[in-house]
Amino acid sequence: MASRRNTSKKKAAKKKAAKKKAAKKKAAKKKAAAKKPATKKNPVSKRASKKPAFNAKLDSANDPSWIAPVWDDDVLLGAHVSIAGGTHHAPPRARAIGATAMQIFTKMANRWAERDCEPDERTAFRSALGDTRVQHTIAHDSYLINLASPDEALRRRSIESFVAELQRCEALGLTYLVSHPGNYIDDRASGIRRNADAITEALARAPGETILCMEITSGSGTAIGSTFEDLAELIELVPESHRSRVGVCIDTCHAYSAGYDLVGAYDDVWQKFDDIVGMSRLKVMHLNDSKTPFNSKRDRHELIGEGSLGERAFRNVMNDARLAGVPKVIETPKGTDPTATDARMLERLRSYIDRR
Repeated sequence: MASRRNTSKKKAAKKKAAKKKAAKKKAAKKKAAAKKPATKKNPVSKRASKKPAFNAKLDSANDPSWIAPVWDDDVLLGAHVSIAGGTHHAPPRARAIGATAMQIFTKMANRWAERDCEPDERTAFRSALGDTRVQHTIAHDSYLINLASPDEALRRRSIESFVAELQRCEALGLTYLVSHPGNYIDDRASGIRRNADAITEALARAPGETILCMEITSGSGTAIGSTFEDLAELIELVPESHRSRVGVCIDTCHAYSAGYDLVGAYDDVWQKFDDIVGMSRLKVMHLNDSKTPFNSKRDRHELIGEGSLGERAFRNVMNDARLAGVPKVIETPKGTDPTATDARMLERLRSYIDRR
């Protein structure tokens, strides 16, 4: 009898120890989860925050029932469109949104790998472009390029990539190449000089008709180009023999984030630009609303009229006679259906035009 009681006691003690161990393990897991909520507790929200990859199957441009808008005007307006499947697929996507201007990448923007444009690619691209109303074609260079870097190895790699970019633009017959000025890292004046020297070398090594447009930046970190003075100095340092191939791209989100008040002081901003850079240098505009407030120094694009710039700024742009001849492209969020979203944004921008 005593031996049975002892056995029961042992079993109960074992069971109690197992429960204690399980509770301890559960508490440890809970503590670990609290430390990493983004990865353990709520992985869905992390995935949702990422930009969705382009999926041709979900894009309305490939839907036989999609009716492309046709505009009976000469407004130069379009969007950045995907080159998924090859550059010759970009023009049909531009046609599907009724674009008269189009921006593309000529390669993967976040990789160093370079490529040449073979004659058949050039022929296919230009043939596809001929079936659209696109009048101005624009490329945006790689995000990895830093022509102002004090690191000679990175700067040399950037120059080689930049030369290859200009050569692809020339092969495809693109009108403009938009490029962010580099990050100076050490000293601003030295960085601007390095940037200008690299531009000069690249333009000399890649002759052609494509015009380089230095894009205004939002003012974060050590990036060059967040002031009109930076852009003017950069252009001035390029020798006169190449300067005719250098212009400026004004991104509304970047300019507003950098401290140029396109909402409350619209005319003052453009007067200052004309005084410092010159309106003749303005070749391209990126129309993007901003997710962040004025002078935030952050580059976060939002749908037209739905951010801190709001409708007023874009009404001013769309009715400004000084900007009528400047091609304007949007780089706003696209969701899972870029064609439908871009078409809606371009229609919205056109609705701001005073037709009286």
